[in-house]
Amino acid sequence: MATAYENDIIAWANEQAHLLRSGLLSAIDIEHIAEEIEDVGKSEQRELASRMAVLLLHLLKWQYQPERQGSSWFLTIKEQRKAILRRLKKTPSLNSSLADAEWWEDAWLDARTAAEKEACVAFDRFPEACPWPIENILAENWLPPSPATQ
Repeated sequence: MATAYENDIIAWANEQAHLLRSGLLSAIDIEHIAEEIEDVGKSEQRELASRMAVLLLHLLKWQYQPERQGSSWFLTIKEQRKAILRRLKKTPSLNSSLADAEWWEDAWLDARTAAEKEACVAFDRFPEACPWPIENILAENWLPPSPATQ
């Protein structure tokens, strides 16, 4: 192996692909290839969590700052929903994340933390757990009511 995994991952990856295509299986770096394959799945999960946190952030801002509601927030909400649904359609195994309580806790915490900064609303004013069912969160035109109307 000419390039070490730790020294140049791109060159390493290209060499590994060449070795695989050439049938030189005894020369491949099995451990690092397995690691990289697992990381692909983790990357997809991180992207889904990031998009969900952005969506939840904007839903929180919509709910807690009704005076600032506007087309920009609505468009962000709409775009994040579409991107999440597209990702779930292309990678159905990601649906298991939506049933994972720890995954939700992380996405919700990220959304609350960002909402506190962006909306200038005290962190503890937001519910500790996401109050909305996933069906509502991903529904095309659903928006949360302001706290005064609940």
